[in-house]
Amino acid sequence: MSTVTVFASDGSWIESDAVDQCHQVAALEGVSHVAGMPDLHPGKGAPIGAAMMSTVLYPFLVGSDIGCGIAVFPIGLKRAVPEKLAGRFPDLDVEPDAGDPAWDVLDGDVPAGHLEGLGTVGRGNHFVELARIGTVLEPDHAARLGVAAGDVVLVVHSGSRGLGERILRAHTEVHGAGPAADPGAYLAAHDEAVRWGSLNRRLMAARVALALGAEPAAPIVDECHNLVEVRDGAYLHRKGAAPGDGRDVLVAGTRGTPSYLVAAHAGAEAGYSVAHGAGRKMSRSDALRRGRAKHTVEELRRTPVGSVVVCGDRQLLFEEAPTAYKRIEQVIADLAGHGLATPIATTVPLVTYKTAELGPRPRRDRQDHRRGRGRS
Repeated sequence: MSTVTVFASDGSWIESDAVDQCHQVAALEGVSHVAGMPDLHPGKGAPIGAAMMSTVLYPFLVGSDIGCGIAVFPIGLKRAVPEKLAGRFPDLDVEPDAGDPAWDVLDGDVPAGHLEGLGTVGRGNHFVELARIGTVLEPDHAARLGVAAGDVVLVVHSGSRGLGERILRAHTEVHGAGPAADPGAYLAAHDEAVRWGSLNRRLMAARVALALGAEPAAPIVDECHNLVEVRDGAYLHRKGAAPGDGRDVLVAGTRGTPSYLVAAHAGAEAGYSVAHGAGRKMSRSDALRRGRAKHTVEELRRTPVGSVVVCGDRQLLFEEAPTAYKRIEQVIADLAGHGLATPIATTVPLVTYKTAELGPRPRRDRQDHRRGRGRS
């Protein structure tokens, strides 16, 4: 008999629809356990913020943004004045030019040979953020990561863009929400998308670092939260849940609140997973309606922590307002209270990039992205 466990306290904001979705997934053939994280919220057909163990592989439980995750990169900036740096961010809505030095971070071929969208952030809750290390709660662990209070880091949240969507669509057009007919073939394509997402985050971080006058660096944290792994002879699906078995994870807050670096140590009951962020408490339509009644666009371009938001899409500004999300402090308290993670340090936003300011964009040359390495 399958089980459902939600790792949240009585004071947490958990919608009944999200819990209902957990039980619907638990009723699927082969599913043995569903673990809901404290950022649990309803998704399209499956809950977001959940880890789901099954002897049957269901691609729809991972969704279309296979490989989506959050990475943290050190960046050597002495003075970080948000107003000045916001205007220096590159246009992350278009691919970098063939001669962009950011391509030097690419080592080998592009996964799946998929060039479209590489080096771009996407929409929805994706972002690239310049942040400062705030409160350090575990100094020894922070030192092992190479960060200290006052350091500046880049936080990049994005995934596999059109590649993951292409993989899911190829499945659903034939099988709908049913299981993978050939799990091995799906996993091979899935693994390419996971690698692509990680490369995409690294490429964007390099673009931003170079634009701000810094050298690109390798990530100190990079964990995917939309994926499936084979574990103990079964399939562990994660949808909006980060691997929590001895990993360091960035649990994202909002553009107007801190995020948290945590040391994750979740066990089997939690699906070896932890939360990936604050989790929505309003639908996009509700956030848009309520936000327009309370805020102006200019108010949303500055945040309660004094940071600047770069976003040319006015609707997205309202949909992604901090008030649309749960309290990150409660999510972290729930993770710690259930023994799933230990907070290491906070990151406080300075500049959050969502999408470029609207205006004419030059057409980019997408040929030979690998700078003479040739296409596969």
